[in-house]
Amino acid sequence: MCHVLIIEDEPVVAMDLQMLLEAEGATSIDIAASEAEAIAAARMHRPGFITSDVKLLQGTGPHAVRRIRDEHGDIPVIFITGTPDECEPCDPPDVILQKPFRSDTLASVFRQLAPL
Repeated sequence: MCHVLIIEDEPVVAMDLQMLLEAEGATSIDIAASEAEAIAAARMHRPGFITSDVKLLQGTGPHAVRRIRDEHGDIPVIFITGTPDECEPCDPPDVILQKPFRSDTLASVFRQLAPL
């Protein structure tokens, strides 16, 4: 289906997301734990889709997404966070799912937004 960039600093959550998105048709996945790693990963392999936490140990997911979009154009994003009210900038059409999230909800949104 597409290459996915997972921006998530919790390894167990990142692995869960990877397994779920692969089951839904993601053809390849990169995982980044910080804002800088996410930007570098996108430069190496342009993502067709991004999932991102908001708060990272180093930087923020929304700032990483903004920089990636500045360089690569519009890319669909699902922000997955325990702090949805702190998602800045997170503007429509971006989707925000609150942790803990339901796997079927994430799968459904991914199928709707991911490029074929």
